[in-house]
Amino acid sequence: MEKEHRPYYVKAAMIRAQQLYAHHFLKRHFKSVGRGTTFSYPWNIEVFGPCISVGNYVNIIAGPGKRTSITVWPLTAAGGSITIGDYTVISQCARITAGLSIDIGKNCLIAGHTYITDCDWHDIVNRTSSGEPRPVTLEENVWIGDSAIVCKGVTIGRNSVIGAGSVVRTDIPADTVAMGNPARVVKELDPATKYVTREDLLTSQPHDLVNYLKQLEKELLRGNTLLGWLRQVL
Repeated sequence: MEKEHRPYYVKAAMIRAQQLYAHHFLKRHFKSVGRGTTFSYPWNIEVFGPCISVGNYVNIIAGPGKRTSITVWPLTAAGGSITIGDYTVISQCARITAGLSIDIGKNCLIAGHTYITDCDWHDIVNRTSSGEPRPVTLEENVWIGDSAIVCKGVTIGRNSVIGAGSVVRTDIPADTVAMGNPARVVKELDPATKYVTREDLLTSQPHDLVNYLKQLEKELLRGNTLLGWLRQVL
């Protein structure tokens, strides 16, 4: 992992600049954005199309040269939509593309380089047709592993985990681990398990958590100087 050379005040100013950019240039592309939602490197987050709604305390992440894409291309008279539930994380280079409907529940973890789509976008026979879209649903607390693909018409049950690089073509039941191409259930989880989610973390002691993270970051960046950071950049 590359060492962080920025002084704390420089990093804090950059984060504030990202927040201002997101507020003025990115949020207007959503139908709604809940409170506490954050965007990392918002100029590398692509949002296009109608009816994209984001809940509370969602974290949408991009990076330098690493885009994240959330787009709707309506393919029916009813239009298309994407809904992202509270406390969900969308990681860098993820692509979520809807022609009809993609519904992501709260506390979901969408890893980097994943692709979630409700349409093939080209018919097998008629390559000029987009084909028939079918809705995709990720229930509460689903974890999609790195570089996985979730295809049209799929429902993934609550608490389930999709292994990295998997291709999900059929429904996955709740409380399971699935992997492979096509993805198959390889492990069942105890439905009585009490999962610890981002919601638990952010609602237990939110102010104490924020203050703790600020103090931790100040300590980690102690000793960094403006001159040292500029030297590293150049």
